[in-house]
Amino acid sequence: MNIDQLIERTPIVEQIRAAKEVFWVNPNVCPFDEIKGNLPLAASDIDDAEARLARFAPFIARKFPETAPLHGMIESPLTDVERMKDFLNESYDAGVTGRLLLKLDSHLAVSGSVKARGGIYEVLKHSEDLALANNLLHDDYTVFDSEAARAFFEKYAIHVGSTGNLGLSIGIMGAALGYRTTVHMSADAKAWKKNLLREKGVTVVEYASDYSLAVQEGRKLAAEDPFSYFVDDENSTALFLGYAVAARRLKKQLVEQEIAVDAAHPLFVYLPCGVGGAPGGLAFGLKHEFGDHVFCFFIEPTQAPCMLLGMATGLHNEICVQDVGLTGRTTADGLAVGRPSKFVGKTVEKFVSGIFTVSDENLHAYLRGLLKTEGVFIEPSACAAFQGAVKLRETGRFLAENGLTAERLRAACHIAWATGGSMVPKDEREAAIKAFRA
Repeated sequence: MNIDQLIERTPIVEQIRAAKEVFWVNPNVCPFDEIKGNLPLAASDIDDAEARLARFAPFIARKFPETAPLHGMIESPLTDVERMKDFLNESYDAGVTGRLLLKLDSHLAVSGSVKARGGIYEVLKHSEDLALANNLLHDDYTVFDSEAARAFFEKYAIHVGSTGNLGLSIGIMGAALGYRTTVHMSADAKAWKKNLLREKGVTVVEYASDYSLAVQEGRKLAAEDPFSYFVDDENSTALFLGYAVAARRLKKQLVEQEIAVDAAHPLFVYLPCGVGGAPGGLAFGLKHEFGDHVFCFFIEPTQAPCMLLGMATGLHNEICVQDVGLTGRTTADGLAVGRPSKFVGKTVEKFVSGIFTVSDENLHAYLRGLLKTEGVFIEPSACAAFQGAVKLRETGRFLAENGLTAERLRAACHIAWATGGSMVPKDEREAAIKAFRA
């Protein structure tokens, strides 16, 4: 199918290829109760993941003392950003009338990004499987912090392809357990992330190409070694479920803050999206907790809207952003992905409400706005979340079709999911603050 045929069949492709900021309404959304039984994973799978993280909590608290205050749970604050809301309303005419909160996965312990959820969970699950199969584990999970466990895991290797943050989470936890860990990183990955991994004893293999090649090569090398395990960001159910657990914890935080989520109080959640695993898993968990009272949106850079392209055309991983003339290059390194996950796209295609795209220039403007108003720094990738809050009021047809009246919007809660940033070095922060400044 040539580009003209593609545009004729899916008109929004013309705006996508022009690198315009767009909003795509997902026409396939169904009531969640009608579809959840047909999804490849279920609430029981989230139960299993949640229980596994609880079993590992004593080990995590011991190995990573910064998690001790939460007894080994790796979790982030949920905080009101009223001043940022005022900034968005005044500077962008966003018209946000409900509450705006920031989910600070940018400040998660151990690896400082949302990937500390899925990435660390998958390493732990794999480690538990190996330990049980080899009679290393009985009841005490602090055994994973023993010399015997380290000597055991040194026989094994872990590979992962990454644009940065997933590599950090896999690399830090893999190295902490003793694995021979290799992170295959695309050209988009920041130098400081590569350097940090090397400091942790992780092997970093760099590629001049994009994320897809890094994943392909990592998968190939892992397949050649029977003692190797490949963390497959494009197809992993373990990663997906590690992210999904976050929704249950978020629900508790909302209850603690006396924030209702029901028909009269809708919840809007804005999720930065690369290949799709993290936002897909988060949305999956959120829909199980809040059903049709939550509206989940993905946000992607205008030069790398791979999930939008895959879902809007129905081609999923059979199309990449370069096919329509985009570069895939963006200052949002964590979102610099050219081809989406088919597993995620097919899983979420009937419950993700829509996808926004955002320019690099606006990412940095949101970054400066958050720093100025709230004193919080997050990565440009994470700032993509604010695009949803800014642009939602422009989606008149979507609001009308979902009965999102002015009254319901005044009672709504908006959550921008900040996906990374606390580990960014000072010089990198300063460069991000200055970028695109008029």
